[in-house]
Amino acid sequence: MAASKIAITIDEKTLKHLDMLVKSKVFPNRSKAVQEAVAEKLMRIEKNRLARECAKLDPDFEQSLSEEGVTSVLEEWPEY
Repeated sequence: MAASKIAITIDEKTLKHLDMLVKSKVFPNRSKAVQEAVAEKLMRIEKNRLARECAKLDPDFEQSLSEEGVTSVLEEWPEY
């Protein structure tokens, strides 16, 4: 995948912690650490959005939708 260079501003405490992780080989470099952190945060945001949308669903209505037509299909199957 193509990558783009960006400039970021980061506080000293966070940068020192980041550099410790790079030095201890948790990440190969600062860039990879920031890429992984951003990707993880974006994934969490998407999961939270999905959870919020699912919370809006009515379980009884969804159950009735899932069972809609099942009885007519079952009636068409031969008895064994």
